[in-house]
Amino acid sequence: MKVLDKTITQMTIPTPFAVGDVHVYLLKGDTLSLIDAGVKTKEGWEALKAQLNELGYAPNDIEQIILTHHHPDHVGLIEEFPCAETIAAHQNVDLWLTRNEAYFDQYEKFFRQLFTTSGVPEELIPGSDELHGTLQFAGKGNLTVTLEEGDALPGHEDWHVFETKGHAQSHLSFRREHDGAFIGGDHLLKHISPNPLLEPPIGDTKVRPKPMLQYRGNLVKCQSLNIRTVYPGHGEIFTNAYDLIRARLQRQEQRAHIAYESLMAKAQTPFELCKELFPKQYESQLSLTMSETIGQLDYLEDGGFITKTLSDGSYVYNGVK
Repeated sequence: MKVLDKTITQMTIPTPFAVGDVHVYLLKGDTLSLIDAGVKTKEGWEALKAQLNELGYAPNDIEQIILTHHHPDHVGLIEEFPCAETIAAHQNVDLWLTRNEAYFDQYEKFFRQLFTTSGVPEELIPGSDELHGTLQFAGKGNLTVTLEEGDALPGHEDWHVFETKGHAQSHLSFRREHDGAFIGGDHLLKHISPNPLLEPPIGDTKVRPKPMLQYRGNLVKCQSLNIRTVYPGHGEIFTNAYDLIRARLQRQEQRAHIAYESLMAKAQTPFELCKELFPKQYESQLSLTMSETIGQLDYLEDGGFITKTLSDGSYVYNGVK
């Protein structure tokens, strides 16, 4: 636990995931708010209660919960605060909190079709147990307040909302104008580059999001926000946001160049390229590695560096000189 100033305290919660501990933030103002809610495990709940108690608070003192995005390690304990009548987040979070079965059906069909047209063998395509397995760590509920870019956080008028999609189609970050404090969820992390994760289209649109392009665009946007201190969802608090963003953009371009060189050598399906880029991880982490691979393909295609054709039900990508 770290008391960062008179209004904000970082609390750290263990998770069962490879990413390790997750941070949540207690925000004091006109309302006592919890930003993000950790993961739904007994260990996580005990850790959060102990830290609240050390600060002189109990779960009943939390008046509202504000979420950066919908992933289980950020929404897990939302049901444990009976006096938190407000749950505020991007509108897309509600699909996950309410367990929207129509969306989940669409989710599974989307990935089956995407992986099939990407050349993934049938026996490697994840089943529904992958999605539902992670939901055991996520809380249930309903949004009461929908947040959009430019909004002030309810009860904290000095904090404003910025859309930072890429890692998730629900991702928001929050900045305090007077000192450049930035609660960034998983958008800006010092020790690792967040995965821009594939998700199906939401609503009436039939076009899938391109999270790598979104992530890059929102990194560029953050370069102009005068961010001085980043309070992340994982890892260390840091101050060199501009330099880190520049390094993240450059590193992604380097990875894309490796993919481009591979496609110049021979035409490949996304799955074939995934195996080449991630030979040790693609089987055990197919969803993550395919998200990364398709993200690089989206970036290269957007820049006119590659073309694709549909052959025998699978897309094949070629490098362009």
